[in-house]
Amino acid sequence: MSDQLIIFDTTLRDGEQSPGASMTRDEKLRIARQLERLRVDVIEAGFAASSNGDFEAVKSIADHIKDSTVCSLARANDRDISRAAEALRGAPRSRIHTFIATSELHMEKKLRMTRDQVFEQAKQAVRFARNLVGDIEFSPEDGYRSDPDFLCRVLEAVIAEGATTINIPDTVGYAVPELYGEFIKNLRERVPNSDKAIWSVHCHNDLGMAVANSLAGVKIGGARQIECTINGLGERAGNCSLEEVVMAVRTRKDYFGLTLGIDASQIVPASRMVSQTTGFVVQPNKAVVGANAFAHASGIHQDGVLKARDTYEIMRAEDVGWSANKIVLGKLSGRNAFKQRLQELGIDLESESEVNAAFARFKDLADRKSDIFDEDIIALVSDESVTSEQEHYRLLALSQHSETGERPQASVVFTAGEVEHKASSDGNGPVDASLKAIESRLNSGAELLLYSVNAITSGSTESQGEVTVRLQHGGRVVNGVGADPDIVVASAKAYLSALNKLHSNLERVAAQG
Repeated sequence: MSDQLIIFDTTLRDGEQSPGASMTRDEKLRIARQLERLRVDVIEAGFAASSNGDFEAVKSIADHIKDSTVCSLARANDRDISRAAEALRGAPRSRIHTFIATSELHMEKKLRMTRDQVFEQAKQAVRFARNLVGDIEFSPEDGYRSDPDFLCRVLEAVIAEGATTINIPDTVGYAVPELYGEFIKNLRERVPNSDKAIWSVHCHNDLGMAVANSLAGVKIGGARQIECTINGLGERAGNCSLEEVVMAVRTRKDYFGLTLGIDASQIVPASRMVSQTTGFVVQPNKAVVGANAFAHASGIHQDGVLKARDTYEIMRAEDVGWSANKIVLGKLSGRNAFKQRLQELGIDLESESEVNAAFARFKDLADRKSDIFDEDIIALVSDESVTSEQEHYRLLALSQHSETGERPQASVVFTAGEVEHKASSDGNGPVDASLKAIESRLNSGAELLLYSVNAITSGSTESQGEVTVRLQHGGRVVNGVGADPDIVVASAKAYLSALNKLHSNLERVAAQG
């Protein structure tokens, strides 16, 4: 058995299924480039058959990514598989990941298919895919809750048809580590041709055990691929967290005895990029990438770390991408320095006009904020990543007034298509007044589900505020993100960003393996 552990990142597919986390093609490509810098082995770029937008995103990633395998999800039917193969055509290394449910519950209630029908469809799907792409992954959806005898029958057949990776999903996060590890071990021992494929784990975090289950699947079960996402992003309680499994395997190599190709110094930059792109803020006490992950408040701990770091730290902050020297640019920095920093951050703007526009926004920010940090640059690019044809609403100006004992007032100027609107309103606070002013003209009917404020950089009142607004309308849930040194302006930007996503009506079809 190989001691190489394959990291399969599904941030752009399973992670994107988080309510409101859907991304544009350019945002997906930017994150894919960062995953490539992280040296992720396999990037699951999306579900090509789900929509024209996702097809174009997978195609763009396949055309640009050279060092990682690019994968597309596909249901076990010829249309999905053909669409995936077409989208992946430009990738130097490509994989089709096809799936079908195998648990009694899913087969009866969702698929309305018999065991024999599922068995035949799984075989035919892998056979069809194998004729299009050489690297085929098969997932029995809800595999952990499937009957082992039936599962062994299906897995033996798909391996015989050419599946090169077998993934065993804990689709609903029901597993516990010891049992999940033994479950995979049992499958590998019972399937006669199990040695012809790499075994993989895909765990959801509904009971908070996705990382533990994944590691048990590796250590006990003999799996050699872990499917995970940056920041544990994913629907419901999320997925197995890439940063946690990577650092667990690296830090406890004495126990796991496995090697990784990951460049861990790119973990924190990847975490920031995904957080600022999707609007899902990383909790401060999140392992590895949380703001407090390497902070020490206790006097005893501080004293110990000062005397010898390893008294209280099992990892070095700089090894995962935290840096003490965060200031990179200022108002006197030139265009070339700015362009170089974009490249170092893995941000590749497609044209000189885009670079020039980003530099103009940078100079505007530098006039208002003396020190520009990496987080500021990522937020600046993310904040302007929506293309003009998708940006139906745009903030032009905002003024507000508030004082103790008086009801706050706000006036907003914004565009809706080609029409400029001016509106004023009062509110419980300046943010409330600003959003009510916008709604007084638009009457969107959207329900506000979440309003969240996060400082982009720490340790300074000069930090940009990053606001996330989650809206729901007509069964759709979207996140809007806005950043600005003025938190009220950031709030208005975030609100209009969310309305832009509702207006775009991007089609999404959820599927999970």
